[in-house]
Amino acid sequence: MPQRTVVDGFFSIRRCGRCLGLALAGIWIGSAQAQGKLVLRVSDQFPPGHFVSDSARFWMAEVEKQLGGNIKFEYYPNEQLGKARDQPSLLQSGVVDISVIVPSYVSDKMPYSAAAELPGMISPKSSCIGALAYSRQSREGFFAKNDYEPNGVRMLWAFAYPPYQINLLKKRLTAIKDVEGLKVRVIGSGMDQLLRDLKAVPVRIPLPDLFESASRGTVDGLMFTYAGVYAYKLDSLVKSVTKGGNFGTAVGGYAVGEKRWKELPADVRKALVEAGERATRHLCARMDRDEIEAEKKLIAQGVTFMTPSAAEQQELDRIFGTTVSEWATMMDKRGKLGTDAVRAFKAAVAGQ
Repeated sequence: MPQRTVVDGFFSIRRCGRCLGLALAGIWIGSAQAQGKLVLRVSDQFPPGHFVSDSARFWMAEVEKQLGGNIKFEYYPNEQLGKARDQPSLLQSGVVDISVIVPSYVSDKMPYSAAAELPGMISPKSSCIGALAYSRQSREGFFAKNDYEPNGVRMLWAFAYPPYQINLLKKRLTAIKDVEGLKVRVIGSGMDQLLRDLKAVPVRIPLPDLFESASRGTVDGLMFTYAGVYAYKLDSLVKSVTKGGNFGTAVGGYAVGEKRWKELPADVRKALVEAGERATRHLCARMDRDEIEAEKKLIAQGVTFMTPSAAEQQELDRIFGTTVSEWATMMDKRGKLGTDAVRAFKAAVAGQ
């Protein structure tokens, strides 16, 4: 059956032949709930073994443990119920109870979280600093008020990747200027602006489609973490990477619709959030470990590492500042709170 898209409030809902099966599954869930056990459906786009998927399983196990077996999760990873860009649609339409939201995929509705993805904004020391800052701001701070609440969704727990690096697929990276004119995959408006400031061409490609695009030469490089290269099996394609860069990040998290949230018992809401705090810490610690291991593997494979010289780093710091300022000014001119978003996230990072 051909797919068609209809608009229902916040997100577009992609209809397809499996919707009947989803509706029948919903009837089964209602029956299970009537028998006294709450069943929550969780969906995301991450493949098995991915560090986010593993941490989602950790979170669900923690919630089940805290509630003493009175709750059950049905988990659908790896785009089983929809593409990465459609995950919020599943949540908004009620097909699932909890789903991943990556704000950069719906930036027209959630523009402010891009402030957390700007270059130089998170600490290169540990992804936990940025992750905890974003998680708290998206649950009860600036991003909660301006990105999530207006769209009727509530963040339960969030994540932020380690600082992204430049990964080139064919050309050897000997200096930052080598990216000039190259097509580089990015995520979010902040990274778009950075690539333009570096005189490169930003390209938006969903992560699940990245390997095919990279293999076909649609892009010359990627803004990505070392661990992400392995998670999406891109290691056979990457030839050269930066080391020690802070080219921005990607943020997201697991959210529930506000209406569904209000239907949940108080003890369930408490468990979802408390276990979420543990999951955020579990995931960021895992990301830091994975990044170290992935770097070792890239070295063993003979991938070339390029560390910016002191002069290059000084120039990069200038460009990062320009990118942040340009993004905030662009948002302000559109009547958005760009400067406030940057200020709020910087304060959150400093408070960790």
